[in-house]
Amino acid sequence: MIHFNYHTHTRFCDGKSDPTAYVQEALRQGMHSLGFSAHSPLPFDTPFALHWDKVDEYCRLIRDLGQEYKDRLPVYLSLEIDYIPGISEDFSHLRTPYPLDYTIGSVHLVQPPDREGLWFIDGSLQEIYDSGLKDLFDGDVRKAVATYYHNMNRMIGGQRPTIIGHMDKIKMHNKGRFFTEDEPWYIRLVEETLDTIQETGGIVEVNTRGIYKKRSEDLYPGKPILQSIRKRNVPVTISTDAHRPEELTAYFDETVKILTEIGFRSVMYLEDGKWEECALC
Repeated sequence: MIHFNYHTHTRFCDGKSDPTAYVQEALRQGMHSLGFSAHSPLPFDTPFALHWDKVDEYCRLIRDLGQEYKDRLPVYLSLEIDYIPGISEDFSHLRTPYPLDYTIGSVHLVQPPDREGLWFIDGSLQEIYDSGLKDLFDGDVRKAVATYYHNMNRMIGGQRPTIIGHMDKIKMHNKGRFFTEDEPWYIRLVEETLDTIQETGGIVEVNTRGIYKKRSEDLYPGKPILQSIRKRNVPVTISTDAHRPEELTAYFDETVKILTEIGFRSVMYLEDGKWEECALC
């Protein structure tokens, strides 16, 4: 099967290398195509987001790479756009002025409905997840997780990203401590999100980063959710959420095998700038 990755972070946000290094590695690996997806700017400083004064440079560089390597590797321009109700920019503010080939919509920061502050559910430090749950949600994990999924639903329904990024990443730092994924209330939240995806469209990202970084024992989303996605015939794509060139196809082949075992027959990929189905076998 061909290899591709459309979720890629470089030095412009929290990635570790220049975009050219990723293109060269993609060529070395014989990849079919590559998409760059810097974290979108936010109206406050973060250690991971693209700065507004760098957006034009980022877009120009990725477009230049696309022209330079057009006969050897299709290169696509995107942003992973954060959704925080009432705080983040409407996705149209990034889609309209910039020549994006697609968008990834993700939730990394969760605002409680009744107080100020943002719960950071990502990153490498479990302590930040734990303190946010305690300080912003009084340790009420059902309320906190419900807020995450409700924000995800609002993003999918209102902003219509091309790709829904790591939809169950809320589990990453949980590690079975505060909730389990087979609890009825959790399953209900997930099914509501899948209902929203099915109603409004969008491609679900099967994100491998949690496994190869040893932060999760399963993909994002995990196998039970993938089984439900398969039954609903919702389209999926595979991404590695690469932050280093050597991560461009990390756990890609293993994910193909998992998806095949679940019953998927194809995943979505970009061919000449259009989303097409790619057979898994």
